[in-house]
Amino acid sequence: MLLIKGATILSPGSSLHEKKRDILIRKGKIEAIRVKIEEPKAKVLDAKGAYVSPGWMDVGVQVNDPGFEHREDLASVDRAAAAGGFTAIAAQPNTRPTIHSKSEVLYLQRKKEEGLVDLYPLGAISQDCEGKDITEIYDMKSAGAIAFTDGKKAIQNGGLMMRALQYVKAIDGIIINPVYDETIAGKGQLHEGTMSTSLGMKGIPALAEELMLQRDIYLLEYTESRLHTANISTAGAVAQIREAKKRGARISASVAVMNLVFTDEKLASFDTNYKVLPPLREQSDIDALIKGLQSGTIDFISSNHMPWEGECKNIEFPYAEFGSLGLQTLFPAVNTFLQEYLSPTQLVQLLAINPRTIFGVNLPEIAEGEAANLTIFNTTEEWTFTAKDIYSKSSNTPFIGQTFKGKVLGVVNGEAVFLNK
Repeated sequence: MLLIKGATILSPGSSLHEKKRDILIRKGKIEAIRVKIEEPKAKVLDAKGAYVSPGWMDVGVQVNDPGFEHREDLASVDRAAAAGGFTAIAAQPNTRPTIHSKSEVLYLQRKKEEGLVDLYPLGAISQDCEGKDITEIYDMKSAGAIAFTDGKKAIQNGGLMMRALQYVKAIDGIIINPVYDETIAGKGQLHEGTMSTSLGMKGIPALAEELMLQRDIYLLEYTESRLHTANISTAGAVAQIREAKKRGARISASVAVMNLVFTDEKLASFDTNYKVLPPLREQSDIDALIKGLQSGTIDFISSNHMPWEGECKNIEFPYAEFGSLGLQTLFPAVNTFLQEYLSPTQLVQLLAINPRTIFGVNLPEIAEGEAANLTIFNTTEEWTFTAKDIYSKSSNTPFIGQTFKGKVLGVVNGEAVFLNK
């Protein structure tokens, strides 16, 4: 039994939105919501000055189980997600074996029947995510996959992308594709611009993203299907998404947290923890991405959580893998660096409501008698993120030692409760 005291409820559309209330949770359900509740037997969470919202969801998490459990397993990603404020995650298919058939989808669901965080599989578009032969999408959807993607591997073959969009249209499914043209990007290591030139390294031009996105939009409008463009990073991409939405295309988009708060200038020190895909861009791109979030052009923020063992990151920059942890630091990073641009209510819309709505995942209600699926957070507490705070098995993050403003206090998901230390 848990009693949340004095939290402000953030649940747009609810009569309780922006009301300060006590919330009593017993046996996984919200038993009472009142101005003042006294329950001597309950564990009390003092949430004065904090907020409680429907549980957040992150889409596109690299869970690494099965096959790469030395980087992350379902237990560690479960804790990391809960510590970051998430009660649901959608798992990338880039595992070994790949999540490319009904059996792998069911494997993930069976292993996650108990845990803090709900896990939703993303099924692969192509066998082994190799971009060649299409998978049995219908079987995976029937087994519980909520969308289809080759994960961190963008679909390079236009014909395969078109067929995938046509296939999911019949089942009202969604294709997720990161926009990254490998033939344009080549062996680029960072954003193509002043910084790549000064460092003498091959860059990844904005064209590699924008050209692929233009292709995907053309195919989407041709097939009249549904597409989610994962983790856009350029001003040009924001403009394309905006125009496609104006034309009525069934398209949504996300942005990765690091692309919102850092520019490519961070790479001047060759810190491989800033080596991510999409690459960190320029301030003008960040400005456009923020405006895209404010206007609704971009639908939500993702952690782009990509764990790597030390051997893959603590090496010379050109040989290091792309990717960073993100689950635990998404909210505090956004709140710290972008607080003047995004209100707490807007953050709830971006982190809880939009991801669940787009992918057809149940949106929790904060009401008496409903199952408790909540995130409790504040926007004012200052704290320093250290290596001891990391729940992931890997530690590839640039945020160690960062002082944040705003903290997740805990999550509730049915009878599972996680309170941050």
